[in-house]
Amino acid sequence: MVSPNPDPPGRLKYAMLGNDESSTAEKLDKYTGQVDWTYLRPHHLSGVLYFVDPSLALAEVGAAFSEDGKARVEAWIKAGDIVKIGDLHAKQWENGGTQFEALVVSPFVLCRPV
Repeated sequence: MVSPNPDPPGRLKYAMLGNDESSTAEKLDKYTGQVDWTYLRPHHLSGVLYFVDPSLALAEVGAAFSEDGKARVEAWIKAGDIVKIGDLHAKQWENGGTQFEALVVSPFVLCRPV
């Protein structure tokens, strides 16, 4: 029987893609790469794209997302170190040819220009 509430209260609902035996660090490395805006656009339109300030290590932020580090993620958001990408940024990047470092932590995508 499937539980009507599969996620315990208070848990963040994201995780690393893939159910393999890789460590979190290996998965973070596997799902990190350099992409252009055309890759990120659909994630922005879905509302799951976040900017990570260059002062933070992308892998550290990804680990906090994947390991349910809710307090750390909320602190970074409150400090403005993680920001949901808005339409103004998207418009700027639409024709700019900017390259990004991106990390998929399903269902979210973390990014920053390189």
